[in-house]
Amino acid sequence: MSRPMGWLGVLRLGLVQSALGAIVVLTTSTLNRVMVVEMALPALLPGLLLGWHYVVQVARPRMGHGADQGRRCTPWILGGMATLAAGGWLAALATVLMGEHLVAGVALALLAYGLIGLGVAASGTSLLTLLAKRVAPERRAAAATTVWILMIVGFVITAKVSGSLLDPFSPQRLLAVAGGVALSAVLVAAVALFRLEGQGTAQGEAAVAQLPFGQALRAVWAEPRARRFTIFVFVSMLAYSMQDLILEPFAGLVFGLTPGATTQLSGTQHGGALLGMLLAAGAGSRWAGGRWGSLQRWTVWGCVASGLALSGLVMAGLVGPGWPLAPNVFLLGLTTGAFSIAAIGSMMGLAGAGGANQEGVRMGLWGAAQAQAFALGGIVGTAASDLARWLLASPGPAYALVFVANAALFLVAARLAARVDAPAPAPQPSHLGQLRRAP
Repeated sequence: MSRPMGWLGVLRLGLVQSALGAIVVLTTSTLNRVMVVEMALPALLPGLLLGWHYVVQVARPRMGHGADQGRRCTPWILGGMATLAAGGWLAALATVLMGEHLVAGVALALLAYGLIGLGVAASGTSLLTLLAKRVAPERRAAAATTVWILMIVGFVITAKVSGSLLDPFSPQRLLAVAGGVALSAVLVAAVALFRLEGQGTAQGEAAVAQLPFGQALRAVWAEPRARRFTIFVFVSMLAYSMQDLILEPFAGLVFGLTPGATTQLSGTQHGGALLGMLLAAGAGSRWAGGRWGSLQRWTVWGCVASGLALSGLVMAGLVGPGWPLAPNVFLLGLTTGAFSIAAIGSMMGLAGAGGANQEGVRMGLWGAAQAQAFALGGIVGTAASDLARWLLASPGPAYALVFVANAALFLVAARLAARVDAPAPAPQPSHLGQLRRAP
């Protein structure tokens, strides 16, 4: 068996995740703004492109299977980073092209965002697979928190640096900044991964037969725990993503907050999420020794608490400006951050439940469920809010109705999380067999 990965190795994987986040934030934030503001294009266009990059990530199980069969995750992480970097720069080129040839630019953007989705699928899935293979069980929640915090750091640094370099804006400057971010991200990932994994994570283990992808995926789906966890991931991430795109418009329309104030409100939510992640990571650590509850309990009650926090937003929609919105949003961030990290820690534990060299397919299946939930959640949340506002004509009650549905989804997710480890029902003898055995 390979030696478990220490904290230095976890930090190095966190650097890879921050490099991945640097390219992603360039496409989801900077290019989004350029399309809408500088290019005067409909806001629906970057929204659809972002949804497309999530849809493409249905390939995650196949990427994870490739990492399993190859015994090493590093080639898949680096290959995914290179694909992601190419897609990020092509997305910037497509944005520039849209200013002169809209149809050609949109066509190139579809290719670029498809590459971005494939790159995230390959690198992100394989990175989590490597964590699941090499990190000791008691460190998994804390390791996941470390990796996610460093990804957020990548978001922040890239947003600040690229934002300063883009002024004054020009298409040529956009291409240069995008190219610099893409190249830097690949170099950081390559240096961080150098000799990290070794010759393989399965050294000294018996050889495992090479399974076709379809057979491996069907085998995982046939396991009750893996199937129940997949459904939980989809429902919980659908609930998580539904409120993501409507919270700031809600604060602006119902509470009259300025764009700067809603941005600060988003920062309040991220601050709460960071604290929740740290609490959940501490619960799963060796230091806590189980005194803070299991990861499954944090997942279940984190979903319940998220539903309660959203119930507060229901009241905010009905009461209006008198409601303490900022503490409510901080609480929502705290609860969603706690449940998400606890779920990731549980995910990495379940990834190894089926034996060696099956972690990648499992992580890929759950990553694909998350990506499809995010693709659907943004559409469902925004469409439901538009429909409710059209039916009710008042923004406060309209958003409150959407938050009710959102809270109910979190309660359903809590029920699903509680049943992930439920024992399979014992087989019952058929009546026909009983009749045949009767004297």
